Amino acid sequence: MLRQTKIVATLGPASDGPRMLEGLIRSGLDVARINFSHGSADQHLATGQLVRRQAERCGRQVALLCDLQGPKIRVAKFRRGQVDLQQGAEFCLDAERPAGDGDETGVGITYKELPEEVGTGDTLVLADGLILLQVLAVEGPRIRTRVKVGGTLSNGKGINRQGGGLTASALTEKDRADIRLAAEMRADYLAVSFPKSAEDLNLARKLLREAGGGGALVAKIERAEAVANIEGIMEASDAVMVARGDLAVEIGDAELPGVQKRIIRLARERDCVTIVATQMMESMIDSPIPTRAEVLDVANAVLDGTDAVMLSAETAAGRYPVKALRAMDRVCRGAESQWEDMAAAVDRPRFGSRNESIAKAAMYTATHLGVTALVALTESGSTVLWMSRIRSDLPVYAITTREETARKSTLYRGVHPVHVKWDEKEAADPDNSAISVLKSVGAVAPGDTLILTRGDEPGVQGGTNTMKVLTVGAD
Repeated sequence: MLRQTKIVATLGPASDGPRMLEGLIRSGLDVARINFSHGSADQHLATGQLVRRQAERCGRQVALLCDLQGPKIRVAKFRRGQVDLQQGAEFCLDAERPAGDGDETGVGITYKELPEEVGTGDTLVLADGLILLQVLAVEGPRIRTRVKVGGTLSNGKGINRQGGGLTASALTEKDRADIRLAAEMRADYLAVSFPKSAEDLNLARKLLREAGGGGALVAKIERAEAVANIEGIMEASDAVMVARGDLAVEIGDAELPGVQKRIIRLARERDCVTIVATQMMESMIDSPIPTRAEVLDVANAVLDGTDAVMLSAETAAGRYPVKALRAMDRVCRGAESQWEDMAAAVDRPRFGSRNESIAKAAMYTATHLGVTALVALTESGSTVLWMSRIRSDLPVYAITTREETARKSTLYRGVHPVHVKWDEKEAADPDNSAISVLKSVGAVAPGDTLILTRGDEPGVQGGTNTMKVLTVGAD
């Protein structure tokens, strides 16, 4: 059975070579993530080109997701690279301290406005929650703190305020330059880090379009403010990523499971794609097998209905990139085998368009009729996006003449894109042409029953108005 949940994997030193990348693609990689927090523009361009070449070589569609760094608030550098902070000791975060002059008494910070945004009694969380500092006083550019939970603090570790509230802009000057780079790379998705509201996404989309980029937007949910504004953010984006590292630091790890489930549920209701990310198989950075807790974490996200799960350091810097991806593939398949159909997801007061009504009607019919697969002839990909909102073990084949649509739909749960180049004869008989394509790739066999959707005018976006029940004939 085809895997329905998609896998996003981060590329890095461990995985961006031709041989390793081919191994990831052949093992089931759907979306390649390039993290703009690391590396140069030339390196990113080369990696993007390599992804395209290797995907073509493997005969698969792989989308490219470019991830902006965003306004990560960090400590500067230490003289010796790191310090050990002891519980009860005083430690100073100093906006005027030279960047490489940190020691056991204090360190510089990258966000110079931080002293204006914190106050006595605040708790600052560093290094993804490993270190806690209690603010004693703010004295001009200096934040005096006491160490509540100590540990090793090294160069460039992140700073959050417990409960959120820091106002750093979601798009830095570096991000604006990287948006132009993403457009040049023809990225299929652009991930915006630390957005607080819909306005951040609207600005990113405007800048991307002005740069000539046509990719979809992913809002990374990392701030407490983003959770509070989640419905507006979903309306302004095409996908949301539950980025659990910084998010857990801001809202507390006890709140995270419920928030993750709520985001997935809201996204499905609002036709928004979801990615669950961060530490999903963290132990596989050094181990060839995942822990049972990691298996359950991935499986629960799948059972909740996420479109995709993501690997980060496991594939970017770990010892076993391909094994990590194969383990995630195995766990997704296992969880999917226990799904129950959710035809009730079509129940909404009113459909927004004719296209949506056809898509949802096709899925509802499929879950009750007992068909082999659904086939959508689609230009924009909207029809298969709507179909993917209804959880089912039935594959949806998106047949499209637009390669960009094929790549974008790789992120949709249960959707399997097929890019075609039809001549006039094939275009004039789309039903039989679609069946022939699927038979040629082994997706269907004689006697299978399919539901096919399409428009009367091939090549026209937004024209889906037909649903047919077809039986695959013999050659």
